[in-house]
Amino acid sequence: MVKIRLMRIGSKKRPFYRIVAADVRSPRDGKFLDILGHYDPRKDPHELKVDTDKVKTWIGNGAQTTNRVSKLIADLM
Repeated sequence: MVKIRLMRIGSKKRPFYRIVAADVRSPRDGKFLDILGHYDPRKDPHELKVDTDKVKTWIGNGAQTTNRVSKLIADLM
């Protein structure tokens, strides 16, 4: 099964996340299938850039979003 989830790429105490489509069995920062956007919680207000077409395509193909990602993209969809 494929999940749309966050992947941490920031350094220590400086979180920065990619929104990716990844297999459920792969680790949080491991192998992924596609990059769908990024999220920077440190900026005020936080920065969120998402390719909504890719997200809709993955959801249409059966991917599920995690709780955090669904809250982040709720306003965009």
